[in-house]
Amino acid sequence: MTQPTEPPRRFYKAVRIEAGDGYAILLDGRRTRTPAGAPLRLPTEPLAKMLAAEWERQGEHIRTADMPAARLAFTALDRVSETREAVCKEVARYAGSDLLCYFADHPRALVARQQQAWGPLLDWARDELALHLVRTVGVSPVEQPAESLLRVARWAGALDDFALAGLAHATALLGSAVLAFALQRGRLDGEGAFSLSQIDETFQAEQWGVDAEAAARARALHAETLMLDAWFRSLGA
Repeated sequence: MTQPTEPPRRFYKAVRIEAGDGYAILLDGRRTRTPAGAPLRLPTEPLAKMLAAEWERQGEHIRTADMPAARLAFTALDRVSETREAVCKEVARYAGSDLLCYFADHPRALVARQQQAWGPLLDWARDELALHLVRTVGVSPVEQPAESLLRVARWAGALDDFALAGLAHATALLGSAVLAFALQRGRLDGEGAFSLSQIDETFQAEQWGVDAEAAARARALHAETLMLDAWFRSLGA
């Protein structure tokens, strides 16, 4: 039986930020690099402070699972910078089955809650981003206008690598490009985006009680959404 691999031990004592061509994270005076070997250069000081805090919080071992901002920065530098078109298309693909477009048909209380919460945000996406998305009832797939999906890809493509990495992560995490854009643009904060993504789950928990496994997933989703809120704010979005 294979034994679990122990995380690498913390090899540094001091963490500091170096300004220059962007902002670097120095561990005992040595500049950090991404897993692909690229220099870890961050576009703003607040983002550098966010990553430095994650390095500082590491204990005896370095646990990358506890470093979501660093992992997202690695993604921006190692993946998004090389595959921007594919990332934009992936965001548009999520918009094609956006969570906010699928309203429940019952019970009445859930329907009312979704309409009150999701309706204004879809109106915002229409007015702010010119995204005309079709709303439906139930779970049967509905085809979204091709022009709206192209606009999603264009809006995504207008972002820099770091903002695009955050947008793509938020879209997949929340199941909604509309929620991701609202978070990236400051229309929603992390708490608001999380709550809107969890309307059905929250309603079911109110009716039937909290499932421990579902609650654990929700806590992880909540923490990641708050991180993304801080990520976008640190970029000055």
